[in-house]
Amino acid sequence: MDENLVSIIMPAYNAEKYIKNSIDSVIFQTYKLWELIVVDDCSTDKTTSIVLSYDDSRIRLLMNEKNSGAAISRNKALKAAKGRWIAFLDSDDIWHPEKLERQLNYMIANGYAFTFTDYRIQNNGIWDSYIITGPNVVNKRKMYDYCYFSTITVMYDSNVVGLIQIEDLKKNNDYAMWLQAVEKTNCYRLSECLSYYIKHDNSISSGSKLKLIKWHYILFHDGLHKNSLLSFALTINNLFHGVIKKIKYRIKVKEDEGYVSL
Repeated sequence: MDENLVSIIMPAYNAEKYIKNSIDSVIFQTYKLWELIVVDDCSTDKTTSIVLSYDDSRIRLLMNEKNSGAAISRNKALKAAKGRWIAFLDSDDIWHPEKLERQLNYMIANGYAFTFTDYRIQNNGIWDSYIITGPNVVNKRKMYDYCYFSTITVMYDSNVVGLIQIEDLKKNNDYAMWLQAVEKTNCYRLSECLSYYIKHDNSISSGSKLKLIKWHYILFHDGLHKNSLLSFALTINNLFHGVIKKIKYRIKVKEDEGYVSL
């Protein structure tokens, strides 16, 4: 394991429209000691050829033998990771150029092993008028209350958290990872907007509220092996705190603040 290396986990499926911007935002990082592990999930478009077009030994491409979903792809990348520090970037999202450097310095300076940053969302090309924040400290109880941060904002120290492997969940598999990580250490907020969540009509997060409720129940019941009654109670608790998040954890910004253009 390389003590200074950041391993970046990126599952990808039919991401030809977006993945170049995502990879470029990694290449433009001011912190240069990283490896990007892209796991292609049997894409039928030009995703793999775009990844292979980069002449950079820090970019590693792994291929699934069959279409398996983000959970299995992330498990595979995490097993292959060589770095002490683990970060996540989906194949349609981007980072601020100083994201890795600022977040790693923050963790080392404070002795934190699990952190997240603030982030901003773009919906079909239009930036939301606020930055999404979160609690300054997310302990185990708060993590069960709600997933307060986006996957692309997270970094953790694998020396403390260990190897994360999750069940084959089609939704909320990132939440399942954080529920594992918080068993080892609290998660701390870096109050800087360094991550940019690019949503579009085909985003995996798209879907009806009823379906999202169902997937939360499946997370607790199938992913964490809780009984039916407890899984239902945790789902209702999640819905309640989800409303609180939308009200409490956001900062209004001007149109030209809180994001970068690549």
